[in-house]
Amino acid sequence: MFSPKIKIDKALYDRVAECAAKAGYSSTDEFIIHVLQREVEAMEGPEDDPRVEERLRGLGYLE
Repeated sequence: MFSPKIKIDKALYDRVAECAAKAGYSSTDEFIIHVLQREVEAMEGPEDDPRVEERLRGLGYLE
């Protein structure tokens, strides 16, 4: 399986590693993956989730 690599500044990596440890992640990689997934989902927005329209319809915001 292909495993992409990215380059980041050493100082930033050290800060990320510190945050990962404080948050209880088992590795810095696990923390980075989680943060990236969360950000991508936030950028995709609710309009990409068909359940949102159903919820809005159920609340009476859409007809």
